[in-house]
Amino acid sequence: MQEFLMFPIADMAGAFWDSTLPGKVIVLILFLGSAAAWTIMWTKSVQLKTAASLTNIFLTDFRKNNDLNSIIQGIEKYQNTPLSNIFRSGYNASLEIKSENNYDEDQIIFTTGQLESIRSAIDCSVANQALELEDQMGLLATAVSAAPFLGLLGTVWGVMDAFSGMADSGSAALSAVAPGISGALLTTIIGLIVALPSMIGYNLLSSKIRFIAVQMDNFSQELISRISNENNIQVR
Repeated sequence: MQEFLMFPIADMAGAFWDSTLPGKVIVLILFLGSAAAWTIMWTKSVQLKTAASLTNIFLTDFRKNNDLNSIIQGIEKYQNTPLSNIFRSGYNASLEIKSENNYDEDQIIFTTGQLESIRSAIDCSVANQALELEDQMGLLATAVSAAPFLGLLGTVWGVMDAFSGMADSGSAALSAVAPGISGALLTTIIGLIVALPSMIGYNLLSSKIRFIAVQMDNFSQELISRISNENNIQVR
């Protein structure tokens, strides 16, 4: 049983040493790409899991608390959720308008333009947080699309070298080209090994990002509504 399990690994090692120098270089590049892809998938998974958990907690606390001032005082404990930055942007934009116009806290009247200014600040923060969530996802997508083609390049190159060597030696025996072809096919196998987990990870992470992005959009509308209604704010 152990010999059966070890055979594919030994065979791949043998194929690696039988491959040409370009094939070896491509395999090493694919291994480095695989390490980078797994690192991205792990770090993004932890980041999104933390963000999703704190987002739900923040939404619960936000909806229970009717005072925006008290929320901003404890905002640091929610720093790993994108909603906290969105809240800061909207809250600070409203404070800036109040400060510029010396509004009385008992009766604050926002014009439509001022409310749109707050909305713009919130929308800008939503876009920035979405970009942060999608950070490094482009590299993962590159691994998904580029790894199979890089593996195919190594295979075609290796097969070409194998047949060229056969022509130079003048031997048409299969034993003359089998090691070279085996080494050439290795790059395609490694390329698929890199691409398949990366594709699965990319799809799973993308679905989590889309879910959080929807939560951010919904929260931005909820925050604007809360700001417009807080402290008897009227829009004219």
